[in-house]
Amino acid sequence: MGKYRIVVSAVNLVEGGTLTILQNCLSAFSDFVNRNQEYEVIAIVNDKKRCFYPNIHYIELKWPKKKWIYRIYCEYFYFNRLSKRLKAYLWFSLHDITPNVTAEIRAVYCHNPTPFYNPAIVDIRYNYKEWLFALFYRYLYRINIAKNTYVIVQQNWIRNEFSNMFPLRKKQIIVAPPVYKEKEVLTINVSSANDRKYLFFFPSFPRTFKNFEVICQACSILDKEGVDGYRVILTIDGNENRYSAYVYEKYKLNENIDFCGLLSRDKVFALYESANCLIFPSKLETWGLPISEFALYGKPMIVADLPYAHETAAGLSDISFFNPNDSAELALRMKEIMEGDFSNFGKVPSINILSPFVTSWEMLFNYLLKDLRIE
Repeated sequence: MGKYRIVVSAVNLVEGGTLTILQNCLSAFSDFVNRNQEYEVIAIVNDKKRCFYPNIHYIELKWPKKKWIYRIYCEYFYFNRLSKRLKAYLWFSLHDITPNVTAEIRAVYCHNPTPFYNPAIVDIRYNYKEWLFALFYRYLYRINIAKNTYVIVQQNWIRNEFSNMFPLRKKQIIVAPPVYKEKEVLTINVSSANDRKYLFFFPSFPRTFKNFEVICQACSILDKEGVDGYRVILTIDGNENRYSAYVYEKYKLNENIDFCGLLSRDKVFALYESANCLIFPSKLETWGLPISEFALYGKPMIVADLPYAHETAAGLSDISFFNPNDSAELALRMKEIMEGDFSNFGKVPSINILSPFVTSWEMLFNYLLKDLRIE
């Protein structure tokens, strides 16, 4: 009998966090196949040099970046023909979108939060493409999604939303929190450059839903109240896009805000080490990885009072939640923590997530292939 063939389609994952997902997935599959010789894995990627691991066979499709016509063609036409030739037992799409393929088991990993994006007027004004993309993506998510044997999401609240938004049963939706290696986030020794000021930090790429301006508005409120002795570091400098340019131009004269621009991963963790408190005001996330990363340092955080943040911060201490639309509330939390007042900070209750729930890539593979696995 031949080997059971697994196909991983991930041509669109070429940079940033999505590329990390692909790398982690294929690294885990490499180990999995090494221990379970009855399987073989074929990965369809843009550039195998970015995600090359032993025990994996590769098909490269070098489509032009951000050319959606190529993506649509691949997902709904090319992959259909390819799947008939490859005869996969499991077709595992890491693309969010469900391809039109033939396989015994079909699964899609959904990690893009834009279907839940409800933009404000300022969001549309400074990034109308993001708004249009959200509407487009919500439609693309729906196509073929009910044909999947399983849909994988990162949090339980997304499972609940998916079961309401799409024709899916909850038992089809696997909750799989993102997995990252702790050795990547070990303490980095750096010299402090904050002049003994209380240091707040928010690392993120400037998208409108990341909500940088609520932090800047809170700083303006603190300035009017005469509050000093603090510094806020934001990873934008006005050159990234229209939204960051808007935020920078409006608040560049505030001496307590450091618009440092985008940082390397090492510099982000160096600032985790130096910072006194993380602020995470994002209005939309499928996880919110900086919350998990900063938690390793045991320091307080002020985070948006939204479902994703409660789930990511579950079990953590010294957390304060605030309305991400209320800059006055954020300013008050900032003032309190600077004064050593922890009355509005506390431990976040743990969340009981029902099955199907996995905490590693191997657990996920075993669940997807459970009909073939020895119990």
